[in-house]
Amino acid sequence: MSATSILGRPTKTATSASLHSSAWNAIGTTVRIVVADATQLGSARAMLVDDLAALDAACSRFRADSELMRLEASAGKPTMVGPLLAGAIRAALRGAQLTQGDVDPTVGRAMEAIGYDRDFATVPAQGGALRVTVRHVPQWRQIVLDEAASLLTVPAGVRLDLGATVKAWAADRSAERIARALACGVLVSLGGDIAVAGDVPPGGWSIRVQDVAGDPSAPDDGPTSIIAIHHGGLATSSTSARRWQRGGDVMHHILDPRTGRPADGLWRTVSVAAGSALDANIASTAAIIRGLRSASWLARLGLPARLVTVDGNVTTVAGWPAEVSG
Repeated sequence: MSATSILGRPTKTATSASLHSSAWNAIGTTVRIVVADATQLGSARAMLVDDLAALDAACSRFRADSELMRLEASAGKPTMVGPLLAGAIRAALRGAQLTQGDVDPTVGRAMEAIGYDRDFATVPAQGGALRVTVRHVPQWRQIVLDEAASLLTVPAGVRLDLGATVKAWAADRSAERIARALACGVLVSLGGDIAVAGDVPPGGWSIRVQDVAGDPSAPDDGPTSIIAIHHGGLATSSTSARRWQRGGDVMHHILDPRTGRPADGLWRTVSVAAGSALDANIASTAAIIRGLRSASWLARLGLPARLVTVDGNVTTVAGWPAEVSG
């Protein structure tokens, strides 16, 4: 994972009227695009809409007709896959490799077992107690991706869940594609996974960081920080963003692959800046799972990070800007 070397507090010009944005909901999350050229906003939005529609068709585990779900018909055998799914799988395996399996794409069935078996907007907020007795068995090392031949082999019985990495990877991909096509600076945010590309506005791209990263002009809610990034990406992983209850247990969407259950750690939110949104997301997700060890781990990697405990106490490492009250 690579660090971003330019991270700081934005100047006033970073949030000026020269930036133009559009926001909507897609792929089960909030989507936001910001461009520095007003004349390109419509084209940039249209390109991102197309990218996300293709991503959903390839990678959703909530669509029976998605390419990802159709893999199960040929489980255990090499199967031809398209370039979009292959890229998303490559990103997921990168996450598993860099974190020694803490970010694991083979947790699909474990995720379903705790109740996250459909688009989150339709997951019941309350439900009966769950009896989860079978621990997740990580099998990511048995996934074989032969990109030269466009062949993917997934072990029989494994249901992939690319949710831990796919939005960040898609944000990187779309930001680069849009900036290249339209020759302008662009920021793409997919549910708090943020990638920037192209020309940088004066003072950098301004981002509000809290339990869900987003628009710096939005009202804050709880501990918050406004920072600027100049390249790469930023990701926020939070156990506060997607929660539901089953019996007396509070569930969330970040699973500890050692138990197959929601991570029970120190941090409610971790935000990381890195050379890409993908690497930032891999680090922030792993940090939630690793708990107490995370701050020193991120510091050793040189990744600027902001970690918030369940009680709201903030720790920053590796050059993350100091908090400013008011």
